[in-house]
Amino acid sequence: MAQAQQQKSIAVAAMLPNPAHHYETGLRKVIITLTVIVSAMLELIDTTIVNVALTQISGNLGASIEDVAWVITSYAIANVIVIPLSGFLGNLLGRRNYYIGSILLFTMASLLCGMATDIWALVFFRFLQGIGGGALLPTSQAILYETYRPEERGKATGIFSMGLVLGPTIGPLLGGFLVDYFSWEWCFFVNIPIGLLAAWSSFTFLKEPKVSHSVSKIDWTGIGLLAVGTGSLQFILERGESKDWFETPYITWFTIIAVVALFAFVWWELHTEEPAVDLRVLGRSHNLPVAAMLTFVVGFGLYGSLFVFPVFVQRLLGFTAVLTGLVLFPSAIVTGMIAMPLGIAMQKGVSPKKVMAVGMVAFILFCWALGQQTMQSGASNFFFILLVRGLALGCIFIPVTMLAVSGLHGRDIGQATGLNNMVRQLGGSFGIALINTYIVKRVGAHRIELLSHLSPFDPAAIARLEAIKQAAVTKTVLSPADAEVAALNALEGTVTIQSHHLAYMDAFMLVALLFAIALPLLFFIKIKKVEKSDVSGAH
Repeated sequence: MAQAQQQKSIAVAAMLPNPAHHYETGLRKVIITLTVIVSAMLELIDTTIVNVALTQISGNLGASIEDVAWVITSYAIANVIVIPLSGFLGNLLGRRNYYIGSILLFTMASLLCGMATDIWALVFFRFLQGIGGGALLPTSQAILYETYRPEERGKATGIFSMGLVLGPTIGPLLGGFLVDYFSWEWCFFVNIPIGLLAAWSSFTFLKEPKVSHSVSKIDWTGIGLLAVGTGSLQFILERGESKDWFETPYITWFTIIAVVALFAFVWWELHTEEPAVDLRVLGRSHNLPVAAMLTFVVGFGLYGSLFVFPVFVQRLLGFTAVLTGLVLFPSAIVTGMIAMPLGIAMQKGVSPKKVMAVGMVAFILFCWALGQQTMQSGASNFFFILLVRGLALGCIFIPVTMLAVSGLHGRDIGQATGLNNMVRQLGGSFGIALINTYIVKRVGAHRIELLSHLSPFDPAAIARLEAIKQAAVTKTVLSPADAEVAALNALEGTVTIQSHHLAYMDAFMLVALLFAIALPLLFFIKIKKVEKSDVSGAH
């Protein structure tokens, strides 16, 4: 009885607005805004910046591509563990101290990554970088909400959404430029001056909230179960496809560990007095559960399509890493341009459900249009298609971010932002893993289908083979027998390329289908015109 009364008191206290909270104004407000946006973008850029440098890292450090993949995997595992704990750790250490310490850890780890001379040292330093970076996204969002008054939340959400979309898009472009003109180490060194400046700015201008939420008991059990569960899940998603999923025994064991640990984590957090991650916030908000599901879909689509597009245009169409980034960049600019006006419009009464419906339909059209591309497509073919992507992401990110915290107060804001950011990260991991597996399966299916049309009795196939053979004999000094082998190899190459092309097109259509299936979730969103959210004490 006493425990139930204590939990009720905690919930009521969390819902009460904090009248003493001070909202920033003037130049200080601008500097804090720039600081948290840059910090959040650092974290997001580093999720994709090294993707284009893996080959160079492999050659420089004498490691296999499989081992180098751990440079990405370790960062993602650290991220997904820390993100949901950011609210708890902010309360435990003090939000300002935790934020500055995370920036410094991220910056120091970036330096160590660039100085690494061994692949496993690099993997370890990337894990440390992910620990520091994981705090930056949800804590930056909470700080931004505390800086702006409740009636300015739409503007704050619009500003934050710019960073959410710009970061993953800038990553490949910046990484490609640094690798082409400098070396892979600069993918890490570039963080150092920016990180130090962000740490100094945070130390100088950020204040600890007047009302802090002290932690009298550390939930070691919850933290341990979360680390084991989410870490194992992220490992499965990152490595499952390359290891043929459950054909590999340790993937099966990690799956069992992930399921058991996550179920135990949910049960424990719902029954302990001071949980590290307060899952009860899902019951105190009518929109957070729906927003979390939509955020998962958005993460799946954003990172899934961002994974497939560069692979398609670079491997099949011959784009360089820099050109790929340049093609994607106008899309991010469109999102940045519409983000703040959309946030302000929704703050003034425009229905977020309608805005998000427009965004999801636009994203479906974007994926459908990508699924119609040919091997003759060039950079100009993608320009308007990717502008639609920019419009779609702006119309999706801003309302779903606002909905995640609508109706919440005080420390519940921090819990909601942590959960929502974790869900988006997991959505992206699921998207990349499942789409990668889907592409492999579809390549095999299309190969079988194409080969079925190549037989000694097919006049078109015979004519094609003879044309290649005659060209080989005419233009080279090959013998007729060697020319026939060369013609068969050329035909094999054509089948391989076409199989991959069709599989990539299928992947884009799969993302479009997922968004179409998720559209009915919008009907479960409830909007109250009088609903306001106080954000003071979010961390």
